[in-house]
Amino acid sequence: MKVLIAEDDPVFCRLIETKLVKWGYETVVTHNGIEAWEVLKREDAPPLAILDWMMPDMDGAEVCGKARESSQIRPAYIILLTAKDRSEDITKGLQAGADDYITKPFDDEEFQARIKVGVRVVRLQRLLSDRVTELEASLRRVKQLQGLLPICSYCKNIRNDQNYWQKVESYISEHTEVQFTHGICPECFQRIVEPELERLKKETPLSDL
Repeated sequence: MKVLIAEDDPVFCRLIETKLVKWGYETVVTHNGIEAWEVLKREDAPPLAILDWMMPDMDGAEVCGKARESSQIRPAYIILLTAKDRSEDITKGLQAGADDYITKPFDDEEFQARIKVGVRVVRLQRLLSDRVTELEASLRRVKQLQGLLPICSYCKNIRNDQNYWQKVESYISEHTEVQFTHGICPECFQRIVEPELERLKKETPLSDL
């Protein structure tokens, strides 16, 4: 999984990048908030971002706020890196839109654990997004069966969107997830099947029975 790093301290930035690569992540490195914001706006933006709070031009909290306010970018799981450990500072960062935070200097195991939490959340979001896409596709198929539907008065075939006539079963199967099984209703049995059976009995010689 790709992880965005935004850290203006080159030594600390290199330290974070090295750890992430060692843990199996692909990194995209930026050195200030403006660069980080430009990366987050890309279509292929990393789904997880680690932003230093104190950066020139635009700090990590500002990047969080812009990311949460924009409807044009894909949501990312954002972890703020900060030397601030007062509860009011942490609250401010979370209110700006951060999903998590970690204070400097950090413990490697804690840092890795917080990254893993972010990865799990991202994967759950993707799973939910896929389910929503499937639901929307199903709703679109259902909507195609709404409104006026031309049907032949004699053979009961349906005229489709391409102006071709096809059987009811095939039309509905194409537009929904319905599968058909055939049977005979009581009315048709009495009206069609029973008379046909009686006719066959009369026409069949006793020697053939």
